[in-house]
Amino acid sequence: MSSARAAAEPLSTTRRTLPPRRAVALVVALLVVANLTNNRWAPAWGLLTGPVAAALLLGVLFWSGGTWADAGLGHADLARGTRWALALIGIVAAVYLVGALLPFTRELFSDQRNNGLTGLQVADRVLIRVPIGTVLLEEVAFRGVLLAVLLRVCGRAWATTIASLLFGLWHILPSLHLSTQKPALTAVFGRSMLGADLADVGAVIFTAAAGALLCELRRRSGSLLAPMALHWSTNALGYLTGYLLALAT
Repeated sequence: MSSARAAAEPLSTTRRTLPPRRAVALVVALLVVANLTNNRWAPAWGLLTGPVAAALLLGVLFWSGGTWADAGLGHADLARGTRWALALIGIVAAVYLVGALLPFTRELFSDQRNNGLTGLQVADRVLIRVPIGTVLLEEVAFRGVLLAVLLRVCGRAWATTIASLLFGLWHILPSLHLSTQKPALTAVFGRSMLGADLADVGAVIFTAAAGALLCELRRRSGSLLAPMALHWSTNALGYLTGYLLALAT
């Protein structure tokens, strides 16, 4: 009896999934650890922290019963996501080209953190550090896993709002010295402590708004490739444009 009946029983009945609210809490906890690792404990490990944290976050999603499609990485949406990605990269490239050609917007590409970079260092940022160290982790985390688990405990509007606010807060530590690193912001906020705080608050608000836009791209395209492409092109082409402008002057 026994062996036949046991063979007929589905194995899934013994599998326990992580409850949605606990999944949200675990995702947020992992993000806090990843943020502190990247910005305080081991900034040089970014190329390792990004993929490891992304894998752990996807593990939480799968443990809670989610799928690749829930994370925006389903095979069925790959072609549509690729079309969105190529279009977004083209739009950002065109905007940056116009910005670089106009004298009153050219200064926006200047950043003291990138002054003196060689062509090889720029290529490293464009092709390795931005896509692996930044885009992979942040898009899998905020527009992939976090958004997916939040949708199980609240409506889309609230899920988007919470994911976007947390994305803004994620940028507090990286933006602490922003007002003195970008000349265009130094002219506005100055070099005082208050100016630095205001610039940091502004960065949080701006990135939270950007997070909402990226969530919407994820929704409309059905794929994580769309927000990944916009995120990568905004950062990576910014490095490339700033470098080319520095060479031209």
